[in-house]
Amino acid sequence: MKTLITLFTLIFCFTTATAQDLERPASLTGFMDALVPAQLELEQAMIQFHQPETYRKHLYNLTQHPNIAGTPGSEKVIKYITEVMANAGLAVSHYDYDAWMPEPGSASISLVRPIRMPLNNQEYVYDEDPYTSHPDLLHGWNAYSGSGEITAEIVYANYGRKEDFEKLEVLGVDLTGKIVIARYGGNFRGFKAKFAEEAGAAGLIIYTDPANGGYVNGLTYPDGIYSDESAIQRGSLLTLDYFGDPLTPFEPALPLDGDVQVERLDPEEVAFHTIPVAPIGYGAAEEILSRMKGEAVPQSWQGGLPFTYRLTGGDQLKVNLKVDQPHDFTRITNVIGTIEGSDYPDEWIILGSHHDAWGFGATDPNSGTAMLLNLAESLGEMVENGWQPRRSIMIAHWDAEEFMLIGSSEWVEQLREELDAKAVLYLNADMSVTGPNFRSSASPSLKKPIIEATKVVKHPDSGTSIYDTWILDGQDEPGIGNLGGGSDHVGFYMHAGIPSAGISISGSVPIYHTNFDTFWFYETYLDSTFSYGPALAGVYGVVATRFAQADVLPYDVVRYATDISDHIGTLSYRAEVLERSINIENLEMLISETMELATQVEASIPNFVESNPSGETLQEVNAQLISLERSFLDDDGLPFSKWQQSLYASTDPWSMYASWMIPGVRYILEDERSDEELHREIERFEAAVNRLNQKLNKILRLI
Repeated sequence: MKTLITLFTLIFCFTTATAQDLERPASLTGFMDALVPAQLELEQAMIQFHQPETYRKHLYNLTQHPNIAGTPGSEKVIKYITEVMANAGLAVSHYDYDAWMPEPGSASISLVRPIRMPLNNQEYVYDEDPYTSHPDLLHGWNAYSGSGEITAEIVYANYGRKEDFEKLEVLGVDLTGKIVIARYGGNFRGFKAKFAEEAGAAGLIIYTDPANGGYVNGLTYPDGIYSDESAIQRGSLLTLDYFGDPLTPFEPALPLDGDVQVERLDPEEVAFHTIPVAPIGYGAAEEILSRMKGEAVPQSWQGGLPFTYRLTGGDQLKVNLKVDQPHDFTRITNVIGTIEGSDYPDEWIILGSHHDAWGFGATDPNSGTAMLLNLAESLGEMVENGWQPRRSIMIAHWDAEEFMLIGSSEWVEQLREELDAKAVLYLNADMSVTGPNFRSSASPSLKKPIIEATKVVKHPDSGTSIYDTWILDGQDEPGIGNLGGGSDHVGFYMHAGIPSAGISISGSVPIYHTNFDTFWFYETYLDSTFSYGPALAGVYGVVATRFAQADVLPYDVVRYATDISDHIGTLSYRAEVLERSINIENLEMLISETMELATQVEASIPNFVESNPSGETLQEVNAQLISLERSFLDDDGLPFSKWQQSLYASTDPWSMYASWMIPGVRYILEDERSDEELHREIERFEAAVNRLNQKLNKILRLI
């Protein structure tokens, strides 16, 4: 193995000037003390490569055409990503799939009574932002809408959440055969459609309210960042109990013309939405809402338009909603760049972001895509100069994330057995570079490594470490959240049990999923210096290289005990609120054992590393550490999703975006299931914690 000390003596004549005023740790988890200085030099040399002009170039090149999955614009992006990573020296592979996906088709919304008026469903063109006149930009649409035409009365359903439809029922509002209008926010848009359809509605219109990122909040586009009256949030509506291609649950949607054929469901067997759904801006929505004559809405349902919102429109207000959305098999492509490890090539550190967008996607996803390309080039430059990571580093760019995490989910399904044995972690970028505020959500074992990485990377605005800008006065450590849904980590974390994290440096993007998410918007309002992307690339690079280079993988094993203990407390509180009895005494005893074992493991690792153990022993210890998160997997999945197989974490089954911890137990409580089912879910989680403890015990015996 080439030593890092030799490498940087040969390559870099400069010192780590950028880190002189940052904290330099005396030790690093999992490293021999003698190798710590070399690792810190490696990190700072890598950070030096991350330059704003390079980040700007990549973001600019990625955002010159709308790049919806499966379109010629997307093909240009795939080609660009491939060329950049190949030129950087990464071994680039393409993974193709044929997924069942909708085309934009057509969508229209019109007033029929009391007047006839077609309503605008595409963003305005502004001279200030030349991208808004691009001929390939599309009307507003929601993927996986039902097709059809309906003329009906209107009912307002606030955010279209489960509790909102329950409130309408309590208020005696009949939705049968009506068109529901609901504002964005509060839950995943697909659940708005699901709940509307279940309530008997014949159609759904979703709009962006000015109180939720419009003129109520500040200057609107193009004079400011907030949505103007024409801004339309696009997005998928898919609400199946699995992620990825709708026709191949648990199996990869391999190409139809490939050597290996997979069995696909008939689309008629899949629980797609059947009602037509279309999104509009608040200018068009005002033409509907201002004409409603029914009872006033509850105070908390009032939006930002300058009149009293009403529950119903009455029979004198009729709206026509028409959606024609064809579906077909669509070729999508994941692009994976790999730097093979020297010592442990079959231990994989995976970093990823998707590459498809609803328009130009300057923030979502290309701010993250450009950041990872910046990192790929810095790692490639170091490899060119003689360095090689001990473990393999993969940089992945997923396709069709916007349609419901399709590309990443298919890749996880295709490589499930390999990932089970080899995947060390997954770091997810997505729309990760949108402002100055560092944020992260992670599985327990990655929280401390992320926090530690921020101590050696400068924040471009302050000149101090990102850590110093992140931690608040009075905190022992920065707040780091638990992973929920909404992006490509779901397949890795909740299906395959791979420790995962989302890491971002972020700000407000009210024009999310609109045609205004352009390079002009990014440069004008988010980061004119293009310095946040390089800074975030530093954090990703530090985490990745520490896991790639360490003798013992630097997971935070104690955090399993502390986090699970917190989650048990939350469950107990929910049970009390719901007036349910929940017996967690045995679980609390198991978590106490987890704390004791994990603390011993953490305390023993430094001496174990310094004892210069054999390569065989190190591999065995690391294999057990890699498997810790897999302890929570259960082949039966969760009560609401067999595909989500982690008993530790899941997406919120009613909002999609939020995280649910110990989700099987939580679901039984929230859905008011029987005590017998509650007991069974608690026992399943106890068995998972027991598996975790057995592995910790095995690690203790090895070290």
